Amino acid sequence: QVQLVESGGGLVQAGGSLRLSCAASGSIFSINVMGWYRQAPGKQRELVATIFSRGSTNYADSVKGRFTISRDNAKNPVYLQMNSLKPEDTAVYYCNGLSYSGKNYWGQGTQVTVSS
Repeated sequence: QVQLVESGGGLVQAGGSLRLSCAASGSIFSINVMGWYRQAPGKQRELVATIFSRGSTNYADSVKGRFTISRDNAKNPVYLQMNSLKPEDTAVYYCNGLSYSGKNYWGQGTQVTVSS
């Protein structure tokens, strides 16, 4: 089992920055991919960014050039640096871990609110 705990959400004005952190515990050696997803009210959860065990990254088109996913060492912790935030970035952000066997683990989510 893997436990994921997010932190760093909050309220920020448009154009501002936030950094989200995701701390993993448990069987983190089983994790292949770490990622961030978000879900806005009335919308489906969507992928924001992922980082693979070997370091390659992927981003949603809507955040490319503004958000950066990274990690300190191995797989833990994982960060999401969010710059030039827009009101449409407002959502609950979830940390995700995908194991080599295909099992998904989720954090409890952290609220990000961007005011215009």
